[in-house]
This record gives sequence, structure tokens and C-alpha cells, in this order.
Amino acid sequence: MTTRRQLLTALGADALAGPVASFAQQQTGKAYRIGYLAQGYASERGESGAHKGFLQGLHELGYVEGRNLVIEYRWAELKFDRLPKLAAELVELKVDVIAAVATRATAAAKRATTTIPIVMTLSLHAVESGLVSSLAHPGGNITGMTGMSDETIVKRLGLLKEMLPKLSHVAILWNPAFYNNRPEPQWQAIEMAAPRVGVTLQSVEVQAPSDFERAFASMRRGQANAVLVFPDPLTGRHREGITQLAAKGRLPTIFQDRESVEAGGLMSYGFSFFESSRRAATYVDKILKGAKPADLPVEQPTKFELVINLKTAKALHITIPPSILQRADRVIE
Repeated sequence: MTTRRQLLTALGADALAGPVASFAQQQTGKAYRIGYLAQGYASERGESGAHKGFLQGLHELGYVEGRNLVIEYRWAELKFDRLPKLAAELVELKVDVIAAVATRATAAAKRATTTIPIVMTLSLHAVESGLVSSLAHPGGNITGMTGMSDETIVKRLGLLKEMLPKLSHVAILWNPAFYNNRPEPQWQAIEMAAPRVGVTLQSVEVQAPSDFERAFASMRRGQANAVLVFPDPLTGRHREGITQLAAKGRLPTIFQDRESVEAGGLMSYGFSFFESSRRAATYVDKILKGAKPADLPVEQPTKFELVINLKTAKALHITIPPSILQRADRVIE
């Protein structure tokens, strides 16, 4: 696993970066300017899997900030009404490419420009959201990475039931502000799956850090047996607080991202934001070398990982079935 120190070393060490960067500069003779438009917090810079993966991907291709690359960062801080203005600022700067982090940022960038290439680091349901015409032939000025979150959410619900056969009541912790009040088609998929799995669902909303204590009190009143967390920048930023509250309430948790399991969650399953963003950097490289977004097929993540925290399982007195342990990509002991 790449640590922050390792990443900064890789990006900043002259001995390692110099030859690669010099080669790229010889080939281009210029410093490229990339706009980075994100829905989340500026504090995620250098910390989130999405940002670290994007930087590493660029570095592997010979691009280094301060040498042959300038990145103009714009963070919405979860104030989604700011995205159009931030996207317009990047257009005014005449950046070479806009890297858009997640669906709303991509949509804002699309409305702001039809000429500057836009690369999705990971937007959900890009075709259904109207961001691209098709995966094979995106058309327009947008390409990159997309995912189908409804499938992985249903898979997470099934994993909870497989691990806890007596599971009957699952709390869904989610941020309606991030998901525009109802995260379609994720909610449709999980509501359809719940009767098949044999569980009932409890919707528990959070929109600010101060909401988490109240949310877990609501779960206790609703007699939840486990918690499934919908991913968004708010729950990601406060994953440690979530896992601590879950441990206090003796509630098993399942997340999208491995970082939340490293922070004390029980289990995660989903595509890797790091790998998706790392792959998105190859789109940026191709576009800077002359490719047109309309000619670059949109990709879907191919790497899905199951991570289990045995220390958390032991604290909750949960025995992980061998069938799940054998499928795990990583086990934290």
C-alpha cells in the first residue's frame, strides 16, 4: 500500500523524477496545465485514494508538478452549487484538460465547456447520466472512467448477510445532499435486493459532522444489526468517527473503500478509487499527446477488492465464514 510519505517521495525526489520529467520536457517543450475539479474537500489533496492515484498515474507517465505540469485545483467542499463557478474558472484559465472527480463535477464541467477535453476520474453511470453517448463512442469532449454503483451496493448487502446469517435489519447511512436526495439507481437496486436477501432497511441520513451521533442513536432505536455506508466525501472524511461509533454500538459495518476498513470498519467491497484515478491519468496523457476524447472509449473499473478487518471481527465476536475469507483480497489482522 502506498503511504503518503512514499508518494511524496516519489513525486518530489530529484533522483527518481528527474530523468523521467526531463524526457517528457524534451518531448513537449512545455508545461501542461490541468484543471482538477472535485466535489470534496481541499484537505483531500494528497490524502484521498482518488487524488493519490491520479498523481501517481501522471508521475508514472513522466509528468511532475512544478516541472512539466501545473495543476489548477478547484474544490467545492461539498457545496455543490459552487461547481459551475469553479468549472468556469478553469475554462477561463484555458487549461489543457479538466480532470473531473465524480459525477456532479463532470456534469458541471460539461456545462462549462464543449471544447476543453474532460476526463472523468470516476463518474457513476456516465451513459445514464447523459455525460457521454455510449461507452464505446463517448462523443463530445468527455471520456475517462465510469462505474455501476448499484451492482456493488447489492453485492455489499449480500456479503453482510453471508457473514451474519441471522442479520435482519440493516441501517443505510447516507448523505442526501451528495446524492441529490435519492441516490438512484442505488436505492432502487438495494430496495429490490433487500427482500431477496431477507433483511429490512432503515434509511439514516447525515449531512454534517454533527449528525453522526444522532444517526447512530437512530440506528439503536431502529434495532439495526449492521450498517451499510453509501460512499461520499462526508462519510469518507469522517470514516474514523463512523467506525468508532459503530464499535461503541457493536454494529458490523461494510463500506465501499478499503481505507474505512483500515480505520476500523469490518469489511469493504468495491472498485478502487486509487486504481480508477490512476487509470484516468492515462486518458490525460493520450489527450495531451493529441488524441480526441470522442475517440477514446470510456472504461469501467476491472479491479474490485474485498477487505476484511479480523481485529474488528474479534472485537464484535464475529466469526468470519471461510467462504468469505478465501475470497478476501486483503485481511487485516
